[in-house]
Amino acid sequence: MRPAPQQRYRTVESHDRAVVQMAPMEFGSSADASASAGPRYIKPGTNLRTDARMHMASSNGRSFNGSQGDSKLELFGFDSLVNILGLKRIVGMGGVWQSLVLVAFCGSCTFLTTISLSAIATNGAMKGGGPYYLIGRALGPEVGVSIGLCFFLGNAVAGAMYVLGAVETFLDAVPSAELFQGLYFPAVTGIMAGSNRSASLKDTQRSIPTGTLHATISTTMMYLLSVFLFGALSTREGLLTDRLLCAAVAWPSPAVVYAGIILSTLGAALQSLTGAPRLLAAIANDDILPVLNYFKAYEGSEPHVATLFTSFICISCVIIGNLDVITPTITMFFLLCYAVIMFMISWTFTVVSLALASLIYYYVSLKGKAGDWGDGFKSAYFQLALRSLRSMGANQVHPKNWYPIPLIFCRPWGKLPEDVPCHPKLADFANCMKKKGRGMSIFVSIIDGDYHESAEDAKTACRQLSAYIDYRRCEGVAEIIVAPSTSIGFRSIVQTMGLGNLKPNIVVMRYPEIWRRENLTQIPSTFVSIINDCITANKAVVIVKGLDEWPNEYQRQYGTIDLYWIVRDGGLMLLLSQLLLTKESFESCKIQVFCIAEEDTEAEELKADVKKFLYDLRMQADVIVVTVKSWEADPDRSGGSKKDDPEVYRSAQSRIRTYISQLNEAAERERRPLMEGGKQVVVDEQKVEKFLYTMLKLNATILRHSRMAVVVLVSLPPPPLNHLAYCYMEYMDLLVENIPRILIVRGYRRDVVTLFT
Repeated sequence: MRPAPQQRYRTVESHDRAVVQMAPMEFGSSADASASAGPRYIKPGTNLRTDARMHMASSNGRSFNGSQGDSKLELFGFDSLVNILGLKRIVGMGGVWQSLVLVAFCGSCTFLTTISLSAIATNGAMKGGGPYYLIGRALGPEVGVSIGLCFFLGNAVAGAMYVLGAVETFLDAVPSAELFQGLYFPAVTGIMAGSNRSASLKDTQRSIPTGTLHATISTTMMYLLSVFLFGALSTREGLLTDRLLCAAVAWPSPAVVYAGIILSTLGAALQSLTGAPRLLAAIANDDILPVLNYFKAYEGSEPHVATLFTSFICISCVIIGNLDVITPTITMFFLLCYAVIMFMISWTFTVVSLALASLIYYYVSLKGKAGDWGDGFKSAYFQLALRSLRSMGANQVHPKNWYPIPLIFCRPWGKLPEDVPCHPKLADFANCMKKKGRGMSIFVSIIDGDYHESAEDAKTACRQLSAYIDYRRCEGVAEIIVAPSTSIGFRSIVQTMGLGNLKPNIVVMRYPEIWRRENLTQIPSTFVSIINDCITANKAVVIVKGLDEWPNEYQRQYGTIDLYWIVRDGGLMLLLSQLLLTKESFESCKIQVFCIAEEDTEAEELKADVKKFLYDLRMQADVIVVTVKSWEADPDRSGGSKKDDPEVYRSAQSRIRTYISQLNEAAERERRPLMEGGKQVVVDEQKVEKFLYTMLKLNATILRHSRMAVVVLVSLPPPPLNHLAYCYMEYMDLLVENIPRILIVRGYRRDVVTLFT
């Protein structure tokens, strides 16, 4: 008898560029000549398929055309019976103890995934869709659909791989039936078998955790036991080179191993072909993507259309016959559900898979409908917001960390169309108060009436306002308040709105230009009440006049932004001017700062101080000092020169006298003190004259220096104590007369800019 064939191999060096086909050589056979020439080199990418007949060479004397070490059933993960065969090579390469560590590590990962799966499955009622339903309800529809569709593709193509795996094993058993060549066989989805068919389970909250945990534990124990058995069965060389070792030691015959592999792979194929259509139907039934409506299936019915589509994908892949190119991508689709580090396997196909998932996520975000379920991201954001809010505390914010949080008063006066809950330009101006449009704005509207009667109207108005905010691309939230009057409602808002340091700090509203023709008493009273409430609550105030002419983001402005700095406002006016310059509409403008001073003030010294202050703040602006006569020092108190348009001054005087006389007549007739808005007031005509004169001079100064300015910012004078609200409106009208676009600013009792970095 001829001795058993011996095998000789050349060691593969790190510098080798080609793949070495290691073929055993029989001494004295016809293969000796070719074998003695050394190992044969094969170009990378060449088919190294192992012919099943090479394993029978010792009996039939045929030459070998493949590598015994190149197994076509390389398995990744825990899925079916054939995984145990893959352990044979792992034990051969790493030995028993290293293999035990590897299997234990893999089992731990699978066990942790199972725990997470069970936790989500027991968190509430579960419908069909398996991993899609679990992920979608936990992380939101965008993540659920993107990963769900990738998981569907993985299952659909996996069915083809399982079929080809069964065919490959059949060809090993029956070489004469050879039809196909290529196959690398991955599988990682065994623990999802139960959840994939969640719609068919009677009690998902009990069945999925129980079945999945038992399957994970039992298979892990089988793998650990198999490591010991393979280690005791053969040497490392035998485990690495003898592909039919399992069949050789199988009892009672090698056919047991073949039958087990074929049944296991075909069973896994059926699992994929039944689970994937249900997954696709579940995604379609959620009505997130209208394009998937064709795959919908009624509850309790079979997803026939989805099954046909899945079968088409599976058959197409089987016809290809070579899945080596797309198999890594399919593996990545599976791993997306497990959140496993995928780059260690194939970074190229990882990028492809992640890119596909990202595209689906982006498409669902744009075109998909909102799901009617919560998700884990919202919960995480909420927890992060709470943690950040607690860390900020309620202490005073340092100017370095101060951000404007505007409260936009949407409809205090004036009429808008019913479908327009906020003035469009007011939303544009709100974006101008935030750097690059980022930040939070609170849009508030007040409904006059009883809360119990108007609660539903308030909810409807809130939804409408929220939709309008999104339409105008403003980062903000909507709030609707029901109150007996606008004044009472605003007083509630200014006291309670916000949490900790995340309270609105600037109140933005439109100047009531319509007050004279709409309501001579209610609008002035409400306007003064709002300003006084803001001063009491230490809220800054920005009143916008000329809102209809406010430029949008596409209307570029050229000119100057003029600041009339009269009183200390903590730097808010300077900050607003800098924020305007960050917008495309105003980025070509320059800033001019006008300092109003009395005639006896050292103008040059004041100018130098302001320039130094702006330099320290790193703000570029031209400084101009304007001197005016005080009311006491001006001998002509009747309205100044004709150039200052005394007719406006005399008209305001006349209207005030007429209004006061009407109030006095009503008070004498009713035998009560002089009242306005339910409060007793005292009319000091000299103070009224002083305020009118001051507003007239300031208006004349603005028109003289800033008639061509893009926008003017001026300090807001506080309402004088015990003055009539009507008189204050006359003061304000005189201030803004003939100025097309002006911001009237009232600052903090604290700084909002700092000299220090």
